[in-house]
Parts: sequence; C-alpha cells; structure tokens
Amino acid sequence: MSDEPVKGAEASAYDAATGAMTERLTDDWSIVVRSAHRFERFRSPFQLVEVHDTASFGKLFRLDGHFMTSEKDEFFYHENLVHLAAVTHPQPERALIIGGGDGGSAEELLKHPSMKSVTLCEIDLAVVDVARKYLQNVHRGALDDPRLTLKIEDGFAFVRRATEQYDLIVLDLTDPGGPSTPLYTADFYRTCAARLNPVAAMTLHLASPVAHPARVREGLACLREVFPIVTPYLTSVPLYGGLWMMACASSTLDPKGLFAREVDRRISQRALPHLQYYNGDMHRAALALPNFVRALTA
Repeated sequence: MSDEPVKGAEASAYDAATGAMTERLTDDWSIVVRSAHRFERFRSPFQLVEVHDTASFGKLFRLDGHFMTSEKDEFFYHENLVHLAAVTHPQPERALIIGGGDGGSAEELLKHPSMKSVTLCEIDLAVVDVARKYLQNVHRGALDDPRLTLKIEDGFAFVRRATEQYDLIVLDLTDPGGPSTPLYTADFYRTCAARLNPVAAMTLHLASPVAHPARVREGLACLREVFPIVTPYLTSVPLYGGLWMMACASSTLDPKGLFAREVDRRISQRALPHLQYYNGDMHRAALALPNFVRALTA
C-alpha cells in the first residue's frame, strides 16, 4: 500500500449520475459515500467547496474532494481534537484555532465555562459562509458567539504578528497540500509555541497511521523539535476511514497525567454539555497505543 495520499484532482471524484463521492486515501484504498443531493459545488479563491446531503452522514462538507466533516460524525473528530488538551488544562481562558472554519472546534472550546475568548483564523471565507448556511449541527451557533473573534487570513501570517498569549492552540487544518503545507512544519510549530502561555498546549491532527505512516513520523519529528512534551493519541473517525492520529504538544501539560476518574470529575465540575464521545475512559483509551503505533511514534 502506498504511504502517501493521492493529491489534487486525482484524489477524488464525484459521479453526478450515481451520487458516488470517492476520496482516494492511497493508490489502492478509497472511501466512497453516496450523495443523495448536492447543495453546493463551487471553487473559492483557494479550493473546491462542496456540500452534500447523505443518508449515513447527514450534511457532508468536502474541500478539494477531501471529506472534511459531517453532521453525524463530527464529534469523533472535534471532541478528541479539543478536549484531551482542554480538560488537561486547569482553567483554559483564551484559545486560538487555525483553520476550523466549520466552527466545530470553536463549539467544543466554548463549552468550557472558563473560556473568555476564542480567536478563529480561517483563510477561506467561503468555508465560514458554507458553515453558517448548512452546518448548524456542526457549529451549533459558535460562529456567532460573542466570545468568538473571526479572522479571515493566512494562519501563519496571523500567528507571526500576533501578540496575545493563549492557553490552547488548535490546528484544525486540511491535510498537507496547497495553503496548509507551511502549517505542518517545525517553523510554524515554533511560531505557535511562542504564543502559548507557560501552562498551555497545542493540539492537531496528524494522519492515519495505517494509510500515511510516513506523515505521522514526520509530523511527530517536527513537533519534537519544538516541544518537550509531545503526546500522540488515537481516535476513530468514520468519515476519514477509521483509525486516526492526533497529538498534544506542550512545555508543561501532559494528558497522560490525568486518570479517568479525574477527567470525569473535571467534566462534571465544568458541566461540559453534549459530549457524545469524550469521557474519562476514552481519555485513557486514546493514549493507549497498539504495538505497531508505538513503533511508529517512538
């Protein structure tokens, strides 16, 4: 099996006659979801934007033919991307999201009662516009929350000139390619680290350890150039084909230091609403790596 994802126009297809949407993860592995109805398909200044209605996933959002999020399975991705670090933090108050224009990560961050402000920096206004129109069940009003500040600009440029310090930075990015490529480098991670408070963390998704092991290795190596504590963890994202790797990076915070009972205590203390995936047992389970993943992340 090829280790690298297929890029560009070859990465996906949409058959208008059958409604079949195909995303090729590798040269011989694809995900196919049938569209019952196409709401949108247009090219923004940055990428091909699509919104479809599907039986299995509800409203489904694609960029450049890659499945991004859906109404029915967004919680697998967003809850794990946000809460492993946010619950580990004793009292997160300020957060920055790079990417994440669908609003799903913002919605999870704003569940924390201590959160005073979330800055969402998205390069493509079309993503936010589509989310407002079709993805209410993903952002649940977070894009209009008064604590949220929306910036439509390049994430790297924003972080370079930023002066505010954050408790959490969430990199909710498309896969490497095009505008997102510089955001998967040690230089960008170093720039983000400079914007973190002493007690703080950055989280991001890496790749499938099955389809893209080289990307996982390279991503962790870049993070380890910058952060003394890099914690890889696993979740399952149905829309992405199954097993998926994320990471929490910090100078001080280590999610491994929290046991299930303490995670559940913090969830209860903070009265975090509408969690469909994350709890104390799942926090610990995410950190438990199969042997082949241990070897990959060593």
